[in-house]
Amino acid sequence: MASRKHVRIGMVGYRFMGKAHSHALRDLPFFFDTELVPVLQAIAGRDGQAVKAAAEKMGWASYETDWRRLIERDDIDVIDIVTPNHSHAEIAIAAAKAGKHVICEKPLALTVAQSRQMLDAVNAAGVVHMICHNYRFAPAVQLAKQLIAEGRLGRIFHFRATFLQDWLISPDVPLTWRLRKEIAGSGALGDLGAHIIDLARFLVGEIREVVGMMETFVKERPLGEIDLQLKGRAASGARGAVSVDDAVAFLARFANGALGIFEATRFSRGNRAGNRFEINGEKGSLRWDLENMNNLQLYLEADEPGLQGFRTINCTEGEHPYAGAYWPAGHIIGYEHTFIHLFVELMNGIARGLSPSPNFADGLQNQLVLAAVEESARTGKWVQLPASASAD
Repeated sequence: MASRKHVRIGMVGYRFMGKAHSHALRDLPFFFDTELVPVLQAIAGRDGQAVKAAAEKMGWASYETDWRRLIERDDIDVIDIVTPNHSHAEIAIAAAKAGKHVICEKPLALTVAQSRQMLDAVNAAGVVHMICHNYRFAPAVQLAKQLIAEGRLGRIFHFRATFLQDWLISPDVPLTWRLRKEIAGSGALGDLGAHIIDLARFLVGEIREVVGMMETFVKERPLGEIDLQLKGRAASGARGAVSVDDAVAFLARFANGALGIFEATRFSRGNRAGNRFEINGEKGSLRWDLENMNNLQLYLEADEPGLQGFRTINCTEGEHPYAGAYWPAGHIIGYEHTFIHLFVELMNGIARGLSPSPNFADGLQNQLVLAAVEESARTGKWVQLPASASAD
């Protein structure tokens, strides 16, 4: 095979998503023969000792303690942003102005205004950009998209989705950055709801209007980082106010006439990552569950009477999206592979000079929905999205 060109990645941040992105970047060339190959060039973080250790463990060639220095480097082609939400806009805009391609974790920003600024910056610079909604790239979700696009379900009537977790139920869980509005933007809405909103837009179409409610069940929490020796309790006795939602539920109308039901919470006992959807159409229905992510359930009304029912498709056949790059059929893949598939699309996008979906335009559309849900929760009324966000 001909020699492939390298694309040098600079990543800002290195914790949970940093680990997921690093793994994907390292494994991508092993499974996929993309024209461009990612190289883990440098990683940035404020804690010199911690970022050095992260670089060594995850395979990065070098590190910086200031993300600005990372962007200034001539040996960096792409900036990968895996930092808390409040820093996304500043880093992405600076990267675009420096001529770097950008991939950013979700949600795109804290506000619609910041999201617009980020989209304007990458468009003005002419750089390739993506937002990391990795669940789109599960083979089963990609197959669902194909079936809908082929008209197998016919007209879509309903989209139902949940993203349920339970890690915040204890009032002793400390006040982390995800619970502070000035850093996270919102709680379960932006952290979990953003994912199912993106799946809805990907599979069904744009959302026209919403009505919703939000609740914060635990109003105050201990300050400080989790101390494992204290079994989850903060070392300090001081407490601070939680300024984001613990749970959100909302209804939606899609521009194509379909109805949507969405729920996101971090207070659902027994649910570690209950990311699930069901889609009902005139000719059939689809179901998917992240915790059983290789399987897509499909019902088709045209099946022979007496044999009708949901069938389970294990999306590991060579004919299924991305699956042919891995193992023999039935040998399942996992959560980490969704990130590999996303980075495959980024590499292909850079090679072609195009920004694959989901990109910053999708991030803005998702942010508009998040903002509309928050407004509805405040006012108790239906909120219509701007025309640009509801075009089908």
